[in-house]
Amino acid sequence: MFTYLLTPRLMLRRLQLTDTGAMFAYRSDPLVARYQGWEVPSREKIQAFIQEQLNLEMDTPGTWFQVGITLRASGDLLGDCGLHFPQHDPRQAEVGITLAHTYQGKGYASEALAAVLRYIFMTLGKHRVTASVDPRNKPSLVLMEHLGFRQEAHFRQSLWFKGEWADDIIFGLLESEWKVRN
Repeated sequence: MFTYLLTPRLMLRRLQLTDTGAMFAYRSDPLVARYQGWEVPSREKIQAFIQEQLNLEMDTPGTWFQVGITLRASGDLLGDCGLHFPQHDPRQAEVGITLAHTYQGKGYASEALAAVLRYIFMTLGKHRVTASVDPRNKPSLVLMEHLGFRQEAHFRQSLWFKGEWADDIIFGLLESEWKVRN
């Protein structure tokens, strides 16, 4: 059962109902929501989402498990990281990350995802991790490359996304590649 992960500056933990306000604030920010697959939620939907998450186990096939990203020093929620375990092959995982705009560009996403990758490969024993990135989201492209992911595909205008066709870049990282880097 997942409890938490620690990094020098962060604690990644299960979401709590007390996170509702902070999560609603950053997920309703148009700058944050721009490249995310979800629509801007209501406070009530965020609270219901967190309640659903409290009933999930970490690597249940076919589910997304969201982990809250908090500052160790203050406990403030600055974002969340999603881990998806595909129904068709639970030996693989997909990750995604969302940070409040004020915390972007400070290395928090890299620190959080590095801890998540270590957990996925070392604790859960997964074989491969993927991530899907909108190519207009340049910081996320840099983040994936920094963490050792390699671009596996670039699907042109493959997603109807927020009223327009969008490209999708798929990144992948094998456990063996991750171990060489770490």
